[in-house]
Amino acid sequence: MSLAALEDVTLRRNGEAVLDAVSLSVDAGEIVTLVGPNGSGKTTLVRTLLGAVPPDSGRVTRRPGLRVGYVPQRLSIDPTLPMTVGRFLRLPNRHPWDAIHTALEDAGLPDVADRPLAALSGGQLQRALLARALIGDPELLILDEPTAGLDQPGAAAFYRRIETLRDSRGCAVLLVSHDLHVVMAASDRVICLNGHVCCEGTPAVVASAPAYRALFGDGTGGALALYRHEHGGHRHEHPHPHHHETANG
Repeated sequence: MSLAALEDVTLRRNGEAVLDAVSLSVDAGEIVTLVGPNGSGKTTLVRTLLGAVPPDSGRVTRRPGLRVGYVPQRLSIDPTLPMTVGRFLRLPNRHPWDAIHTALEDAGLPDVADRPLAALSGGQLQRALLARALIGDPELLILDEPTAGLDQPGAAAFYRRIETLRDSRGCAVLLVSHDLHVVMAASDRVICLNGHVCCEGTPAVVASAPAYRALFGDGTGGALALYRHEHGGHRHEHPHPHHHETANG
């Protein structure tokens, strides 16, 4: 059984299909990247997958007792709020401090537990949100556009961190993005959504799919940017992603 899946799910709002016969699954240990333009139904799909929104038709399944960690796109912090990173991570369940420090280290943000939350940079705040999602040792980690607002090096470093977490913790990852030309190279599958599933497969397969070009347009010549390259036998992030061209160049 998949960790979580949609089977032929349709969901309508005001008579319009937000999701139209969508099927999607996330299996243990895999990285799935969900891409699509704004308004393509990505957030609705995630909410439906989590059981927050019931579909009009189709089936939603989740493994019983599934532990899910969720990283929102952003969090507005009141700069006058006197809250440390550690205190923020302990809310609302008062997690033990050793779990807090382990999560911060895994998120690439050690030694900041006593720092004011409002003093973190954008990239550091995203890692703090990642740490919060990791505290419960999730089997499925869902990230909603986690690199929005980060520059290319920051986004590349964040993606590398997610890949490392998948390898070290064995959790599955569902990464949601509206950045149509950027896909995490470690993705096992890429799913292009625009109300329905336009195409899916490995990054290389999706890059050569006509539906990908039709959805993504020709702004970058149909190029699919991957945040990783090989060097000396080790995988590294690169601040300037190389591109895999579609079959049409």
